[in-house]
Amino acid sequence: MTEEVLVSVKGMQVLAQDMEEEVEVVTNGSYLCKNGKHYICYEEVMEGMDGTIQNLIKVDECGMEVTKKGLTNVHMIFEKDKKNLTYYETPFGNLLVGISATNIDVKNSEKNIDVTVNYALDVNYEHLADCTINMNIKSKDGGEFHLS
Repeated sequence: MTEEVLVSVKGMQVLAQDMEEEVEVVTNGSYLCKNGKHYICYEEVMEGMDGTIQNLIKVDECGMEVTKKGLTNVHMIFEKDKKNLTYYETPFGNLLVGISATNIDVKNSEKNIDVTVNYALDVNYEHLADCTINMNIKSKDGGEFHLS
């Protein structure tokens, strides 16, 4: 895998009212593999707001960590069959977020990493949604880039 990568992160939330909400980010990023862990960094811009969010994603066979700094600040840990709590700082206030991962699947090849995480999302101890994150990290020199 090259240091320069294309990153696609697609999130799907199925809310309690049977409504679905999908968010997708496709951007350039950087990649590093160290001690069996994959580190992906990229910058995110929020529509209608000044400033950016720096994202650091750490993935290994045990789980995934997402750290966001900037307009929003959070350190989320996704571990299968464990519930992790964190504070999600937003421009509109802080939320207590609970993440209970039910499945984490990482497929790794020489020029591509696919990550799927299924989890339940709680806000202030109330179930908000069942969610899925699909990530594709592809070497820029890996040929055609496709979205899932």
